[in-house]
Parts: sequence; structure tokens; C-alpha cells
Amino acid sequence: MTSSQYARDYQEVKLYGAKVGSLRSADQTDLANFWAGNTFAAIYSGVRNVAAANVDNISASSRLFALVSMAQADTIIAVWDNKFHYFYWRPLTAIRNGDVDGNPATQGDATWDSLILNPAYPDYSSGANGVSSSALYSLEHLLETDNVEFTMTTTNTGPTVQDTRSYTSLSQAIQEVVDARILLGIHFRFADEASREQGKNVAKWAFKNFLRPRKGPGNR
Repeated sequence: MTSSQYARDYQEVKLYGAKVGSLRSADQTDLANFWAGNTFAAIYSGVRNVAAANVDNISASSRLFALVSMAQADTIIAVWDNKFHYFYWRPLTAIRNGDVDGNPATQGDATWDSLILNPAYPDYSSGANGVSSSALYSLEHLLETDNVEFTMTTTNTGPTVQDTRSYTSLSQAIQEVVDARILLGIHFRFADEASREQGKNVAKWAFKNFLRPRKGPGNR
């Protein structure tokens, strides 16, 4: 990543992830609030809905949930290895110290605050995106299509929070998580997109190498 690319991502989260004076639209704030809840819970609500609508026997359903869980677990290992290898600043620290980060294209703001509290561990790469992409790409492999209609429900409740969101594709939900972490002010885009690719690659590997369907009469 070049210094200009970092400056671009820095400016994006500074403008759209701020608690006060943000450029977020009302729809973007709704999206951010939805994904401010427990990511595992939201994703599994979607996985359950997809399984119920598309899988008609307990063996296939068990394989689906096992592959999703395996892919998520392996992705989280990779994500946390990244976090404590690279030790990237979260946006809150980076933006407040933009004048002393060695990048002339970033301007610090000591009063900047994020929409929600930044987690107390490094930015790169994103846990939420690893959890979501590994699960939803696993579903894409299992169903052999991205075009899946489903809903997900957040644990973030409140009078201003839309608690259920509807999707027409798995990739639509995957992209939402990337955008939401920026709109919440807790991740840079490069951290989100890297984690999305980690989850995608792990899901592909797990599907290709583990829990393969049995061959023979009566099995596909």
C-alpha cells in the first residue's frame, strides 16, 4: 500500500466515520448501526435463513453449518495473526495523530471521534469482515450461486435501529460489512478488503478439501 492509498483511506474514514459532522447519509447511518451489533449473531441469522430455504435434508444442512464454522475459525486465526504482526493503528489513534505519522498527506485532528468506540486491538485486518466473508463465501460454494435472497437480524437494538436487512445476493451482504466498518469509524478500507479476501480464500480451501460429499450409489 502506497502513502497516497493510505491517505485516501484515512480521509474516507475521517469524513464518513466521524461521530459528529460526518458526511454519512441517513441510509449509511442505518447500515452502520445494523453492523454495530454482534457480527457472529447477525451472520448466523442469515446462514440459518439460507439453510432453511435452500437445504432439504439434515446431512446437507450439517455439512453446511460445519463448513461455515470451520472457515470462520480458520479465518479468525489468520486475522488475529495479522493484527499482532503488523500492529496497525485504529482510525481513532491514526486520525488524532495524523500530523506525526510521517505521511505529509494526512492532517491530524486531536478532537476527532468515531461513531462507536474503537476496539482496543489493532486495525489490520478486520475480524468482522473475516467472519462474514468466510461464512457467506462458504454458502456461495455450497449453493453454487451468489444469487440468494435472505435476511439477517442484528443484535443492536434501539428505536432508531433497523433490526432486519434483506439481501438479493451473498456478495451484497459481504460488501455491506466492508462499508459498515468504515462508516462506524473503526476500520480503514484496506483492512476490511484484506480480510474479505482472507475469508474468501479460506472458504474456498475448506470447501475444496474438507467434508467432501461421499461417492457412490445414492450419494452425489
